[in-house]
Amino acid sequence: METLAFLHGLSARVLIAYAVVLGLWGGYGYFRHARISAGFRSSYLIMAAITPLQGLFGGILFLLGSRPFEILHVVYGIFAVLFVPGAYLYARGSDARREALVLAGACWIVSIAYFRGISTG
Repeated sequence: METLAFLHGLSARVLIAYAVVLGLWGGYGYFRHARISAGFRSSYLIMAAITPLQGLFGGILFLLGSRPFEILHVVYGIFAVLFVPGAYLYARGSDARREALVLAGACWIVSIAYFRGISTG
């Protein structure tokens, strides 16, 4: 159980850093009027895949009896799992500048959710 708790905490911190880097990258592209690159898009999808994995670690911990300090911890986690792929689907097919804005903004928003999840856990 300690290993799982360690992985849950570590992946949360990694996701914050990852989301901030992607937010900077996407914001830079937005202000340069550049298209979202395939590298950014695939990096965003990696974040979308790691987020539910991190939540799975937390869900298993919850089922094993470990409870967060506040229930908001769980709410922030569910929000992140739904929001990241939702923003991607929303931005798909948009013009280049709007897609950059939506995905960069989503990275900043979800980084706040990751941070709040850690601070309430």
